[in-house]
Amino acid sequence: MSGGDQPDLDELESCFAAVVEGRVSRDRADRWAARWVLDDNLEWDELSWWALELLHGIDLRPGPEEPYLHDDEQVRGWLEELRRRRAG
Repeated sequence: MSGGDQPDLDELESCFAAVVEGRVSRDRADRWAARWVLDDNLEWDELSWWALELLHGIDLRPGPEEPYLHDDEQVRGWLEELRRRRAG
């Protein structure tokens, strides 16, 4: 996950895959996505924005010791949907 240039769909997909595979924590993915969501100077296509908004908040919990609001199966589903939508 880069920190410099605006990420493209490849990077967004890679971030989802890294979370699903356990290579990147949900917290790290959320913080990375937040940097891009909060930058009002950037323009996004619809699919990239959809993916970015899901990544930003991927670590939400209803309470301090509660499980994630979006479980692992749902996150895998988002990755699959992103891949389907990219394939057209």
